[in-house]
Amino acid sequence: MTTTLLNQQVMTDREFERLETLTFGTNAEASIVIANEIADLIRDKAAKGENAVLGLATGSSPLKVYDELIRLHKEEGLSFKNVITFNLDEYYPMQPDSVHSYVRFMKENLFDHIDIEEKNIHIPDGTLAMKDVYAFCQDYEAKIAAAGGLDIQILGIGRTGHIGFNEPGSTENSRTRMVTLAAVTRIDAAPSFGGLDNVPKRAITMGVKPIMQAGRIIMMAWGSGKAPIVKKMVEGDISMQVPATFLQKHDNVSVYLDEGATEQLTRMTNPWLVREVEWTQAMVKKAVVWLAYKTGKPVLKLTNKDYIENGLDSVLSTKGAAYDLNIEVFNLLQHTITGWPGGKPSADDTQRPERAEPSKKRVIIFSPHPDDDVISMGGTFQRLVDQGHEVHIAYQTSGNIAVSDDDARRYATFSKSLMAKFGFDSPESNSKFKEITGFLDAKEDGDIDSLAVRQLKGQIRRDESIAACRYTGVSESNVHFLDLPFYETGKVRKNPVGEADIEIIKNLISEIQPHQIYAAGDLADPHGTHRVCLDAIFAALEELKNEDYMKDCWCWLYRGAWHEWPIDEIEMAVPMSPEQVMIKRKAIFFHESQKDGVVFQGTDDREFWQRAEERNSDTAKLYNQLGLAEYEAMEAFVRYHFN
Repeated sequence: MTTTLLNQQVMTDREFERLETLTFGTNAEASIVIANEIADLIRDKAAKGENAVLGLATGSSPLKVYDELIRLHKEEGLSFKNVITFNLDEYYPMQPDSVHSYVRFMKENLFDHIDIEEKNIHIPDGTLAMKDVYAFCQDYEAKIAAAGGLDIQILGIGRTGHIGFNEPGSTENSRTRMVTLAAVTRIDAAPSFGGLDNVPKRAITMGVKPIMQAGRIIMMAWGSGKAPIVKKMVEGDISMQVPATFLQKHDNVSVYLDEGATEQLTRMTNPWLVREVEWTQAMVKKAVVWLAYKTGKPVLKLTNKDYIENGLDSVLSTKGAAYDLNIEVFNLLQHTITGWPGGKPSADDTQRPERAEPSKKRVIIFSPHPDDDVISMGGTFQRLVDQGHEVHIAYQTSGNIAVSDDDARRYATFSKSLMAKFGFDSPESNSKFKEITGFLDAKEDGDIDSLAVRQLKGQIRRDESIAACRYTGVSESNVHFLDLPFYETGKVRKNPVGEADIEIIKNLISEIQPHQIYAAGDLADPHGTHRVCLDAIFAALEELKNEDYMKDCWCWLYRGAWHEWPIDEIEMAVPMSPEQVMIKRKAIFFHESQKDGVVFQGTDDREFWQRAEERNSDTAKLYNQLGLAEYEAMEAFVRYHFN
């Protein structure tokens, strides 16, 4: 869907939305528009001999905006000599040269690449003595006022609904101050700090009131992971529990969203409630499934009255009586269920999600990290192997940053002891052991792992993956470690996907010439590894789509341990028996470094196998609630059409 069409749609869908929302196909498209607005302001002010005063944000949301501003400076001569900036916040305590400091973030991502004057840059000071913080905060706001006030304030939104670090409970009149960070905010920051224990508990933040005093506010939210809080911000009542809702009181706010961030807005979940819709098969399926869950009835028990009382009378007038609609949708749902994910040989495949032929398919399962394959589709993985298909596993990244230092030390010590036990130790191996353990002993918060440590951590995950594949019946010759270059920065933040990454994927596809490709379709974080890995696959498929062998290749997208596809979008659902669930669990167990409190646990303290089993069980229950057969668990897929 084009940007123009998306925005035209928004203009007619505002019944439930209390803020202006502008939806774009990608965050990159939106960021260019935002950067151009900022650039226009800077130029207009310069022409008048005035300063442009910008309120800036950190985190992943504004990164592409900053990239575009840098491009405009370098390629189109945009000068920042007349720009004064005030950043929203900073962790406390925090040294400005720390890798976690927002001072360093702003320098690396914007200030070091443009001609802004140092005296015009203002960022809260994380080095202050506690007794000096109050006075600093008052002075910070005084400097904003002396500069003439903020012309534009750009914002991201946290999952708690915070703007800046104004956490739930912040008042509309809150000023710049020291705050205590919410648990969810600290958990979200934990990956970049190497664990929750390293995340500061406090921060200095611009208050809600100075944010609201900006002449113009631009809010950015990217990815489906932000969709729940975006719905609260845009459609919910104003509340201190969701500070972003205060923006509803500002008369010049625009909320920029990519498609993922809009997923839970009413115009997306229930479009028939806000506009006339075309009752395509997909839209009918979406509406009937929604109605069944809303009424608590199986699909085949829905009545004309149910449709009419819940705003779906138009589908009846267009498509006919409830009886016929119910049967149509029930059959659509039933036809997604298959125990033959590679297709059932010598069977009528007219109503099946996969083709019967060729009966033995070549399959590539792309796994962003070295355990996503079994966590996300371990049951389907096993079915494909058991049913005789040629299954290849392609691990796109090493996953080395997700191995703890303690695990690295333990494996290094074990390896040294093993070599000594069998007489294989040498001066070289002992030197490498000392290098690794010496680095780990001296490592401080924020240090990037040395190459040797990264290699050790990567090898740990390789060996775990090979063991899991061996357990499921995949030979080591069919296991491919791609080690995509974008990932190997040693930091949580990775490089953008590049031609080298795409070429590696293209070469593997060209070599195997698969009939099926499975890829992780997680869209929660457009900057996350899963999304970057998916973009690399899509780019490779686009370049290869005209090859003869690709004409018979289908691509299926799975999701990870946290989220599943909406039931109405699922195109293939693979059921699992209790025994198959146990096989999947045991395969996950081979990834020992990811058990028992992993580095990037997130807000969910369940282990990966628990998350996966509950997600698969919930999917089966949802199908059953709609009146379909009862299964122990299900894995779900959506087909990506690239031909």
